[in-house]
Amino acid sequence: MSRTPSAKDEARRLAEYRWLSFDVVGTLIDFERGILDCLQEIARTEGVALSDEHALARFAAAEDEQQRLTPELPFTQMLEPIYQRLAGEVGLPATEEYAAALRDSIRRWPAFPDAPAALARLGQHYRLVALTNADNWALAQLAATLGDPFDDTVTAEDVGVNKPDPQVFTYCADRQRVQGYGRQDWLHVAQSQYHDLTTASWLGVATCWIERRAGQDGFGATPAPQQVVTPDHRFTSLAELAEAVERS
Repeated sequence: MSRTPSAKDEARRLAEYRWLSFDVVGTLIDFERGILDCLQEIARTEGVALSDEHALARFAAAEDEQQRLTPELPFTQMLEPIYQRLAGEVGLPATEEYAAALRDSIRRWPAFPDAPAALARLGQHYRLVALTNADNWALAQLAATLGDPFDDTVTAEDVGVNKPDPQVFTYCADRQRVQGYGRQDWLHVAQSQYHDLTTASWLGVATCWIERRAGQDGFGATPAPQQVVTPDHRFTSLAELAEAVERS
C-alpha cells in the first residue's frame, strides 16, 4: 500500500542530491510581471486598455507558435517576433520600436522576492546550475538581478535549441559530468511543466516543481503542456525548498 512521503522522508531525499539545475525565467525571475509592465507601459502610451490575463494568454500562444517556427532561437531572442504576433490581438501597434522595447525590458524583469535569498541558502549545500532558454546576454542580466548565484550556466544559445528539447538536458548533464557530478546526483528545479518537467521526467531526471501559479487558473504566459507530470518534489516557492533542504 502506497503512502504519502513524510517531511522527514522528503528531507532525506533532498540531502541525496549534489547539484541543482534551475529554470530561470518563470521560476527565479518573474517574467510575467516584467512582460506585463512593458506591455502596460506601451498600452498607456497608446491609450489602450489591456487585460493582464488576456495579454499573458496571447503571449503564451505566440511563444508556442514562434518556437515551432524557430526552435533554434533562444527565447529571449524570440521576444521581438512574439510581440509582433501578439500586438494586434491585444490592440497594440506592431512596431519594431515596441518589439525591441519588450526584449530590452529583460534588464528590468524582477526576481521573485524569495529567489535571491533562497538561492544563497541552497548554494551552501549544492552546486547551482542555470539551465535556461535565455541567450547569454539575457542570462547575464537575469543572473545579476539574482545576485550571481550560479556555479555554471547552460543557455539555449550554448546548445542551439530550447527546452523542452531533450538535447538541452543532455548537454547540461554532460557538462556537469566532467566536473564530477552525475545524473544520480541531479535535481532539476522548475516552474514550467511545458518547458521543463515533462522532458526531465521522461529522461529520468529527478524534478522539483516550484508551482508559482498555485491557486491560479491556467498557465499564464507559459504554453499549456500536453500533460501535467507528477514531480519528485513540489513547493509553491523557492523559500519552501530551501527550508526543506535545511531540515535535512
